[in-house]
Amino acid sequence: MTVSAPWTPERPWPLEWPGAALLAALPDPVLWLRAPDGEGAAWTLRPNAAATRAFGLAGEGPLSALDPDLAAHLSGAAARAVAGETAQLQAGGWALTVSPVGGEETAVWAHLRAASGREEREEAERLHFATGLLDRLGLGVTVHGAEGEIVAANTSAERILGLTQGELCGRTPGDPRWQVTRLSGSPLSAEDRPALVALRTGEPQRDVPMWVARPGSGDEPPETRRLSVTALPAEPGDPWPGGVAAIFRDDTQEERLRAELRLSERRYRSLVQASTQIVWSAASDGVIRAPQPQWEAFTGQRPSEYLGGGWLDAVHPGDRERTLRAWSRAVRGGQTYETEHRLRRYDGVYVPMQVRAVQVREDSGEVAEWIGTHRDVSFQRAAEDALESLSADLERRMALRSQELGEVSHFLAVLLNSAGEGIFGLDAEGRNTFVNPAASQLLGYEEGELLGQKLHGAIHHRHADGAPFEVTQCPIHGTLRDGQERRVVSDVFWRKGGEALPVSYVVTPIVGEEGAVTGAIVMFQDVTEQLRARQDLEEALERLQRSNAELEQFARVASHDLQEPLRTLGSYAELLSRRYRGRLDARADQYLEFMLGAVRRMRSLLEDLLAFSRVGRQALRLRTVGLHDLLQEVAAEVAGALERSGGELEWDTPGQVHVQPSLVVQAMTHLVANALKFHRPGVAPRVEVRARRWGKWVSIDIRDNGIGIEAEYHERVFTIFQRLHLRERYPGNGIGLAISRKIVEAHGGTLTLRSVPGEGSTFTLTLPAAGTGTPVTGTPVTGEIGAGETL
Repeated sequence: MTVSAPWTPERPWPLEWPGAALLAALPDPVLWLRAPDGEGAAWTLRPNAAATRAFGLAGEGPLSALDPDLAAHLSGAAARAVAGETAQLQAGGWALTVSPVGGEETAVWAHLRAASGREEREEAERLHFATGLLDRLGLGVTVHGAEGEIVAANTSAERILGLTQGELCGRTPGDPRWQVTRLSGSPLSAEDRPALVALRTGEPQRDVPMWVARPGSGDEPPETRRLSVTALPAEPGDPWPGGVAAIFRDDTQEERLRAELRLSERRYRSLVQASTQIVWSAASDGVIRAPQPQWEAFTGQRPSEYLGGGWLDAVHPGDRERTLRAWSRAVRGGQTYETEHRLRRYDGVYVPMQVRAVQVREDSGEVAEWIGTHRDVSFQRAAEDALESLSADLERRMALRSQELGEVSHFLAVLLNSAGEGIFGLDAEGRNTFVNPAASQLLGYEEGELLGQKLHGAIHHRHADGAPFEVTQCPIHGTLRDGQERRVVSDVFWRKGGEALPVSYVVTPIVGEEGAVTGAIVMFQDVTEQLRARQDLEEALERLQRSNAELEQFARVASHDLQEPLRTLGSYAELLSRRYRGRLDARADQYLEFMLGAVRRMRSLLEDLLAFSRVGRQALRLRTVGLHDLLQEVAAEVAGALERSGGELEWDTPGQVHVQPSLVVQAMTHLVANALKFHRPGVAPRVEVRARRWGKWVSIDIRDNGIGIEAEYHERVFTIFQRLHLRERYPGNGIGLAISRKIVEAHGGTLTLRSVPGEGSTFTLTLPAAGTGTPVTGTPVTGEIGAGETL
């Protein structure tokens, strides 16, 4: 895995990532997001220059520094990108592409583009209308990704579930924080919840009732809500490809009304059974001859009025004929007597009664008497009427909701037709079942022209080089065979006119109720521009490699082939100087001295050029070494300069690094020597070296009290042969800092500069750490080192 360099104010981007320099310079906002370190931590971000301007960011900070809606969408997409999935979405007026960082397991890039075009505005307006419609209907909507995680939710969903958009995004139906039960009270397992069932089976789950506990606030306990959930799996053109949309309503109040109605009915039935049951008896021939106390109490009739056939007078006139006919038929046939009629109560009110009577027989089988009951069903009738009314009202409301859902489905179909990506559907045989307008336009066909065709033969029959593309090798037909989703980054479809269309696409299977693959959905994009950009980049890299090779060849020529004539020129110049110095005039001696000085400078330049060219071309011989030991070698190398300048070198460098010691000593020697050379007049130079561990790296600061460097020259000083001062004042070839940076970068580290003119400079280099060493503090070194003393 690629090792990321530490974050510092001087180095805000992980430059070892190949595209980091390009992204940092993009005019579009780009965010580098790192995942939370542990429970309770938050995403952190680092912006490029464009993102700093767009959002007013001051540098590294929490994701919550952004707009809440944008931050919520970024958090959910970043969680998927860490797992390796590139996400594209819109939020807060931006079109976002969130993708993983190569070699990083906990970081992602987020590229934002302003959604200001006509199509983006129209799509935003349509989405706003759909969201507003669903919110006005009181319907909650959550959109789930391919793994079941929530990627978006509307306002009604937040209200019904008692959670914010940020708290919902990233949750799955199987999240243990959900408390979901069936209507019976038994737990509803994660795999049986509608969204996951629809995702697993590809079939809609409609009006699934359940109880869901929403979180309480403060000391209040969670509140349980009764929901009716419909889960719709992705179909061709749906704006949630590969996922599920869950639409639910809150039926809590209606369920409470139903429960109260059921309880009321039970109470009414108990009351009737306990207090309004009339028990009566009649002789075997059906004539009432004995007193009936309960009858008297209810009807108010005296025995003389009801004995014989007078009881019929208490029955409502409209029911008497039917009642008498049924009673006579039961007596004659010995059948159970069952009927209903209205019976006059003692206060004159007619009460609906359910009547039932049976024969009581002797042991001999003869009929002894009839035993009958009148049961008041007025409360039951009222409850049934109320229940019927409520059922009718519920049916009307369900019809209205179904109509509303139909309108939403129609609107989603409109969204599909306006999508910019090409989308088409296939049956199990590979025949086209659906093509959206974008796909027809990209492939050059009229709308409906591809329906029913086998699309492999129409648009996918050849490879990009023209070779035949067998259907057995086609990824799309592979999904039709095994039901596995496939993503193809680079391929070609063939337009109607025979032109190749470079594409990337995703194939998603459609699975029937029995688990068999019944078709597939293909979503594709035209990647012509991406391929052209990649080709331009490859050509630029090729030119750069050629240029580097030419530079290395020049360095070899300069360091070897030019050495021979230089040695000859130097030798003869020295011979002339020795033989003729003092014999000619003073100007001739000066000319000879100029010639010898030029030879020495040329030889020094060639030696430095050879050292520069060797760095990075040879394999490093790495080993673990203590920084204190390296600083001792550096001190020995600059001992002469310390003595001449009266300067001081002090270091505090605990820890160990994994490097090639000789190269690192060379780099730090250049840095310390420069610090001693560029000191202020009349001020003795002082150089301090400090090291600290930073994750997998060791950061080393080399700080001096010299003349300092203007900000506009901070990068120029690392360029080969670049000098800021006259050679007569500060001798040198202007290559030492370039060699030092090249050595540090060859180890995977960085070398940067901070400086204040007139006060001094600090060079910071990072090197790979090799575990925790024993802290050792270097002994201060001054110009007064005596014989036999160690540095």
